[in-house]
Amino acid sequence: MPNIIRLIAGIAMFVGAIALFIFGFWPWGILAVILSLLVLVTFFFNENMLLAQWFLRKDNMPKAELFLKRISNYEKQLIKIQHGYYNLLIGLIESRRAPMQSEKYFKKALILGLHMDHNIALAKLSLAGIAMAKRNKREATMYIAEAKKADKNKLLADQIKQMKDQLVQMDKQQQVRYR
Repeated sequence: MPNIIRLIAGIAMFVGAIALFIFGFWPWGILAVILSLLVLVTFFFNENMLLAQWFLRKDNMPKAELFLKRISNYEKQLIKIQHGYYNLLIGLIESRRAPMQSEKYFKKALILGLHMDHNIALAKLSLAGIAMAKRNKREATMYIAEAKKADKNKLLADQIKQMKDQLVQMDKQQQVRYR
């Protein structure tokens, strides 16, 4: 359902709830307020995005992809704030299938904007992994440093440490090759 229709339906339901309160139908008014708030919340948080995030947390990639594919044109169906998160979720799903092709989604997510620091750190850490797979040590080091800087709550500290260790292993492998 387009966002403008959600907004109009939510406001109409809220006005109807106020009318129910005025005419003395309190239980129905309370129910109408709850339903109108639910409709208004889906204006800001698309239900397909919420379900895709939930299935990603449950590590059910096919269902998460199914809900993301229900969003046919994300520029029209999502508000501008969610565009970056949509690309981040697509990149996470794509990184399981074809890691090198997920790079464009992570970069686009960073360009469009992610508002939570740990999501920025996740995108940069994923880009660091892709750069390591391409044997681009300088770019990987840069992305790891940026991810560490963005991870203020230390949610990805273990993953950042593992990436640094893998980077050191990559150096050792290159030194062995040159001998």
